[in-house]
Amino acid sequence: MKIQNSKFKTSVISFDGCPAPDLPEFAFIGRSNVGKSSLINLLTNKEGLARVSKTPGRTREINFFSINDSWNLVDLPGYGYAKVSKSQRDQFNEFVSDYLINRETLTGIFVLIDSRHPPQKIDLEFLAWLIEAQLPFALIFTKTDKSKPKLVRKNIGLFLERMKEFSEGDPIHFETSTTTRTGRKEVLKFIETAMSNQI
Repeated sequence: MKIQNSKFKTSVISFDGCPAPDLPEFAFIGRSNVGKSSLINLLTNKEGLARVSKTPGRTREINFFSINDSWNLVDLPGYGYAKVSKSQRDQFNEFVSDYLINRETLTGIFVLIDSRHPPQKIDLEFLAWLIEAQLPFALIFTKTDKSKPKLVRKNIGLFLERMKEFSEGDPIHFETSTTTRTGRKEVLKFIETAMSNQI
């Protein structure tokens, strides 16, 4: 898939505020500080399209981006570590779950996992919830250039092993680096294939 154009569409703070469900949508979500905004900028080849913040948990809205006027990239609020009250956090969780469960044009969910760390409980719990809700997802292990290859392999292997506790077979997964641009073509190809399968 070649990205011809990408542009910010809208931000919403409630499910009712989402734009009309007219195009296939691919949502990106992960723990705060997982490198989501940087990955979105890499995929779209447009620096600054998604705001990169040094403050974890800054994204508190659902942000929609139009890609090639043929599909929407959806940036969901990160989970965990956000410096907000519990009531706000619960509100975000309800907002995001409403979108994931009820959005009729949602075609796929990319769950971003930081490859620098061993399996984190919050990531595993979220994936278990997705499986229980029967929602389609793929994993993206980010920041693979930030650790030695041996440690990256170990952390990914441990994560996939932990997932076997509640999932059958290994999920589709990708490895990415915004520095080396690793994984960009593979993720875009996956999106292209998923869209063609819908037709």
